[in-house]
Amino acid sequence: MAANTSDQLVITPQVLLKAYACGIFPMAESADDPNLFWIEPEHRGVLPLETFHIPKRLRRTVRQDVFEVRVDTDFQLVIDGCAEPQDDRKKTWINSEIRRLYGALFDMGHCHTVEVWRDGLLVGGLYGVSLGAAFFGESMFSRERDASKIALVHLAARLIAGNYTLLDTQFVTGHLSQFGAREVPKTRYDRMLEAALHRHADFLELPDALNGDAVLDILDKAARQG
Repeated sequence: MAANTSDQLVITPQVLLKAYACGIFPMAESADDPNLFWIEPEHRGVLPLETFHIPKRLRRTVRQDVFEVRVDTDFQLVIDGCAEPQDDRKKTWINSEIRRLYGALFDMGHCHTVEVWRDGLLVGGLYGVSLGAAFFGESMFSRERDASKIALVHLAARLIAGNYTLLDTQFVTGHLSQFGAREVPKTRYDRMLEAALHRHADFLELPDALNGDAVLDILDKAARQG
């Protein structure tokens, strides 16, 4: 379900948060289109944290700490990276309104980044919205092999440590399905969201710099308990 916002008042960050709490999120047709439209899918992508799967080769890469992973240090660089064309995405939907709104949420502490660096350069990362014990993944990018996957693995560990109960991926892609992402009907998603919104979680529970062994320990422990 989609509704265009072109004839409506300017969206505020507060309105955006209320939309997320109702299971709705905005998108744009393209980077050049100034308008946004609301999306409310009949089936929603979620990535269960207790069954988060790490492919064997990626597990080795995580353990080797070939990248430096940071949190919340440069939102603008991350959203610039997410707006770049990727192999599976030739055009971006990140327009000026998306940049304005999520930049404001970042300043308010409701939007967070997981950033992957090598030799002082940002080579991958992701950003998303935190509300209650729900994290809504918005976009990710990679300029080097495995960089966005490393960001996702570190995100999952951070959410588990911070007592999140819902990782919303909006849709399920091949990239996400290898980690265990699946679709759930809207009615079930609404129940999961409502439960998450009534809980408290802390995205910054873990230290900014966490090595791969610690990340894998968190994920493995959650899998055993799940």
